[in-house]
Amino acid sequence: MSRVLLLVAGVLMACIAGGSAIMDDDNRIRQVVDDEVESSIQHVVGYSRRAFSFARFAHRYGKRYENAEEIQRRFQIFSENLRMIRSHNNKRLSYTMGVNEFTDMTWDEFRNHKLGAAQNCSATIKGNHKLTHVPLPESKDWREADIVSPVKNQGHCGSCWTFSTTGALEAAYKQAFGKDISLSEQQLVDCAGAFNNFGCHGGLPSQAFEYIKYNGGLETENAYPYTGKNGLCKYSSENVGVQVLDSVNITLGAEDELKHAVAFVRPVSVAFQVVSGFRAYTSGVYTSTTCGSSSMDVNHAVLAVGYGVENGVPYWLIKNSWGADWGDNGYFKMEMGKNMCGVATCASYPVVA
Repeated sequence: MSRVLLLVAGVLMACIAGGSAIMDDDNRIRQVVDDEVESSIQHVVGYSRRAFSFARFAHRYGKRYENAEEIQRRFQIFSENLRMIRSHNNKRLSYTMGVNEFTDMTWDEFRNHKLGAAQNCSATIKGNHKLTHVPLPESKDWREADIVSPVKNQGHCGSCWTFSTTGALEAAYKQAFGKDISLSEQQLVDCAGAFNNFGCHGGLPSQAFEYIKYNGGLETENAYPYTGKNGLCKYSSENVGVQVLDSVNITLGAEDELKHAVAFVRPVSVAFQVVSGFRAYTSGVYTSTTCGSSSMDVNHAVLAVGYGVENGVPYWLIKNSWGADWGDNGYFKMEMGKNMCGVATCASYPVVA
């Protein structure tokens, strides 16, 4: 067992021996545990400013490493990512990067844990959303209408497409019926494979909407809770929370259609290509010169809940599924007008009952 884990275990045993004093001294005990863990990490990696930052990072995000070798490896990765973050921020671009729970992960590790395989969005080559000549509002944020459900966390599973799907459905349900609902991502992970979805290895909201339409509905989160891993289908029609009557596709790459839908209909499921630096996003309008815009490049599905302009740069306001601690309280802004990273390549929204 590593020095870190031994120290934590020792402190916890002392807490247990204290009996009723645990409740009285809870804050002090927690601080002792935190201090011991941080001290143990610094004992391995040294006492430099960067080592201190790494120790504080490990404490903040509840990191637990197996042994000294693992601590050294994660510290090296953390240091490399920290240099990337600082280099980017020194350029004063339209968005900033920062330390988050992924800063001790390599790009390959992150990609394997969070992203699905690249998807082909051929179903949206010709969309069926109808444009009108009504002038669009300058900005839109569906959170102000209180129909956007809270940010969720997909964990170590490439199931982003299921969270994009449930986010769109939860917003549509609240808009239609005036009631909050939380819907099952796990049902989609386990049961939607026949519609060209692959559980923790990726899928598309448009295909998930089709599954729900023909399957008979999607269960609630409480009835079919999320496990974050592939499992056997346990669908029961008795626990259906929402049904899909139809789904509407945005023409591939048509940001004008997407903007019209977000302005006048409701939040829209979208997908885009995540490249390495995006995982460190914290604020501002994200833009990239390395991501693509073709239908074969999208590897992450999210939910467009609005749009606007920041410092002269038009943007999409997008809800992610990496937890509320990531980015801007779980959200990010993506540059609008260039089909940035393919954000309008694979967009669709459901009609619910």
